[in-house]
Amino acid sequence: MAPKIAFTPGEPAGIGPELAVKIAQESSSAQIVAIADPQLLMDTAGALKLPLKLLPLPTAGTAGTPPGTLYTLPIPMAESARPGMLNAANAHYVLETLSVAAEGCLAGQFDALVTGPVHKGIINEAGTSFSGHTEFFAEKAGVERVVMMLAAEDLRVALVTTHLPLKDVSGAINRPLLEQIITILDTSLQEHFGIPNPRISVCGLNPHAGEGGHLGREEIEIIEPALEHLRSRGVSLKGPLPADTLFTPPHLSECDAVLAMYHDQGLPVLKFKGFGHAVNITLGLPFIRTSVDHGTALNIAGTGSADCGSLKAALTQAISLAELRNP
Repeated sequence: MAPKIAFTPGEPAGIGPELAVKIAQESSSAQIVAIADPQLLMDTAGALKLPLKLLPLPTAGTAGTPPGTLYTLPIPMAESARPGMLNAANAHYVLETLSVAAEGCLAGQFDALVTGPVHKGIINEAGTSFSGHTEFFAEKAGVERVVMMLAAEDLRVALVTTHLPLKDVSGAINRPLLEQIITILDTSLQEHFGIPNPRISVCGLNPHAGEGGHLGREEIEIIEPALEHLRSRGVSLKGPLPADTLFTPPHLSECDAVLAMYHDQGLPVLKFKGFGHAVNITLGLPFIRTSVDHGTALNIAGTGSADCGSLKAALTQAISLAELRNP
């Protein structure tokens, strides 16, 4: 049977609706179910002058998604959306699409979830504390710990901390956290990516990985003890290594994934390598979740110029992981 993929276009004033309409122009081997306001999708298709037919939820035995169509699970917006113009009234709509998608995955209604970009600021301004998809889905699933990993071509970068102010990063890193994160990463690389003995290279936190304690002691007191304990359990780990040299071809050729200590330590390199076709993957959830590697791009919303390369990559990755899980 064709895998059933839930898709949330995200912020209605951003490029997500445009990406949804553009991705619908190509056929898919999967059943792509847009969890969104149908009128938003049709209005966007009209503005782009692209054909779009919205179909009811697929039934058992349904094949993939024909070109020019999307299956839909309707969620109404509070107010009409204008491209590029954020509206706090629609923040609840965005969260409702995410909740419905997550609940559908947990109930087995969907085989995977692909998310478009949301705007964290407008959700918080509307009165809901929201730090990102990763944390939102972890709470929904009742999972203590998940791992954010981005992949582009042959580079995979996972993060110890995600959306934290830089001043809070050092205090957030501790040995139990590191051991949890690395265990999830190691297990996911085996189970989801078919890598029998994953090789993981771990960044230090400080410049030059602390320079033997002269530039910080987190490597000596926290990171290295955690790595040694996991090595004793058979996990293949290198590090802690200076991030400025780890992200060079000789070092990258010797690992299957890099673990960075914080968001902007690892992701600038990943996005330089593959921006526009990289995929954000949440590891450790009880369901498959992938996402685009970019934001809402309010400055180009409504212009028709949005590139759906990252969404295509996220869908392809979600389908591949779903088929691997359910052969």
